Amino acid sequence: MRRKTLLLLSFVAILFVTACSSSSTSNGKGLEELTVWAWDPSFNIKALEMAEEEYKAEHPDFKLNIIENAQDDIIQKLNTTLSSGSTKGLPNIVLIEDYRAKSFLEAYPGSFYELTDKFDTSDFIPYKIAATSIEDKNYAIPFDTGSTGLYVRTDLLEQAGYTVEDLQNIDWNQYIEIGKDVKEATGKKLITNNHNDLGILRIMMQSSGTWYTEEDGVTTNIANNEALKIAFKVYKDLVDEDLMNVHSDWSQQIQALNSGKVASIPIGNWITPSIKAEESQTGDWAVAPIPSLPGMEESVHASNLGGASWYVLNIEGKEEAVDFLTTTFSSNVDFYQELVSEVGAIGTYIPGTEGKAYKAKDDYFGGQAIYEDFTNWSKEIPEVNYGMNTYAIEDIIIVAMQKYLQGGDLDTILETAQEQAEKQIR
Repeated sequence: MRRKTLLLLSFVAILFVTACSSSSTSNGKGLEELTVWAWDPSFNIKALEMAEEEYKAEHPDFKLNIIENAQDDIIQKLNTTLSSGSTKGLPNIVLIEDYRAKSFLEAYPGSFYELTDKFDTSDFIPYKIAATSIEDKNYAIPFDTGSTGLYVRTDLLEQAGYTVEDLQNIDWNQYIEIGKDVKEATGKKLITNNHNDLGILRIMMQSSGTWYTEEDGVTTNIANNEALKIAFKVYKDLVDEDLMNVHSDWSQQIQALNSGKVASIPIGNWITPSIKAEESQTGDWAVAPIPSLPGMEESVHASNLGGASWYVLNIEGKEEAVDFLTTTFSSNVDFYQELVSEVGAIGTYIPGTEGKAYKAKDDYFGGQAIYEDFTNWSKEIPEVNYGMNTYAIEDIIIVAMQKYLQGGDLDTILETAQEQAEKQIR
């Protein structure tokens, strides 16, 4: 009898402990708190805060623990923790730039929760699904598009006798010729760029459906990459014609735009809030499609620069994390209207991009419906496989560009870069 009593008491104690443990992390519908790592308080983190409020309408006890880190710090922390084999300290959700995603998925198999069939991939722009998948398996809820455009000062264009209409369906050589006239008329350079950040080359390559690697995302594609060769030549022409202002960091880039030092910039749509920060230029800006690569019929007037997606770590809380993300970022049309209105975040969720907010006209850009334009261009972005080594290869390309700007032979330079990449990246 005493033994039965002890067993009964033990059973009750277990139930009590289990109940207490559950109440500390769950409200019966999932974890009460999820941790997210992200960067950029005015864009990505603001979007998370809005998603938290949206989700709390049906889950009032829910809390999102948002930890802000610089993107490079997130990359370092993920690599350090995942390479150790430990999951301690990892977030439930992490924002990863599309260029970097496959390096994590390939290097740490099983560390990220597979999201295949957790959401409808056909609701998202195809190039974004390609960037977040491996072997037809999905590993992220796509977020923003890095859809690019040619931001231009219409007042400076007009001084040289041009309008935005003259920038429609042109190639980079035609753009340079316009830039020469603008500089002669206004004294302003055409663009600003950092020689240590060659995102402009990525814009040019993806517009033609090519990358630093072949379609497998592994085989180096430098020496015989025609799009890359043309991009190198365009870049050198911009420098040789003294049409490029050179900046060294983000703040100098924004200063060049806000101060009127340059007449335009080809870049991702995420630059919009920074440009609009200079209220005195209201009505003086417009956005045109990016130029195509000259001599390449496959090059279109659409490309990508940047963009990121939400990844779920394969740890406790993964199902709750998926529910939060799918309820907000992959199924909520109204939420995306708020995102574009309040943050300027252009999502890749197609039903969301068909709402009224995306068709709104922006007085800062002369009444242009820029969000609708960017969305339309994003649907034309060619799919490419970024692979695992975009930035490692670009470190080599940066050195190659400096040699070319100093007068080196382009074919020889790219052949050398190809050899270096093949040796360093395996």
